[in-house]
Amino acid sequence: MVKHGGSQVINCSTNCTKPENGGLETSLDKIVLQDSPQWKLFMIFNVSQNSSMRCFFWCSRKQGSKSLNVGLYYPPKQVLLKLQPTRVAVGSPFTIECRVPSVAPLEGLTVTLLRGSEVLHSQTFEGTALSPQEAMVTYSAEAQLEDSSHNFSCQAKMDLRTRGVKVVDSVSDSQALEVFGEGEPPEEVEGDSSRFSPSEEEKAIALLSAGSGGGSHGPALVPRLPSSAVSSLELSPSSQSLCKTTGW
Repeated sequence: MVKHGGSQVINCSTNCTKPENGGLETSLDKIVLQDSPQWKLFMIFNVSQNSSMRCFFWCSRKQGSKSLNVGLYYPPKQVLLKLQPTRVAVGSPFTIECRVPSVAPLEGLTVTLLRGSEVLHSQTFEGTALSPQEAMVTYSAEAQLEDSSHNFSCQAKMDLRTRGVKVVDSVSDSQALEVFGEGEPPEEVEGDSSRFSPSEEEKAIALLSAGSGGGSHGPALVPRLPSSAVSSLELSPSSQSLCKTTGW
């Protein structure tokens, strides 16, 4: 197997002591790396399709050959992790989703979900289809307070050593889960300080009350009235006088 777009070294050899000629038949791009009477070393490159090739040698005017099929594999280049939701109460469920797009074959692919270095879930796929496809793993759990102390991640590992390919792995970006305790609000709401500032209507009512009540006890405390009530309020003569002297 050859990585999509990659290269591979092919060795063609024979046990004939004095071969007359030999070579490699293939539709793929190739170059000769080394050449000797009994073996030839080729490199195929820019491999973008499944193909077959044939090594051959002529010995005593007879041709011997060996065919080889070349299949493509698409390693896990990208691993995408998603936590849903990202903020959750203790004991509430949350889901971890991991997607590995454009990977093939699924044979030998293992996707592992991690909390820190702890394995939460692992799944090994099966399938020999050589066309790239998406592998996805989901896992649900109940949130614990200690979950906030660890990052979650996903690892995809392709093991094709039985086909002569080294182990290839890739890891997602880490994500954090925010967990809050029972009775704790899910979000903090900022207060509006303007709600506690006296409005112009309240100031006017306080002044009017001071003018009509008189005495040395200062302005009386008057509850806030709706705007409709203030707009229909009639001023007494003493209140009008007060308004004139205060510059209203």
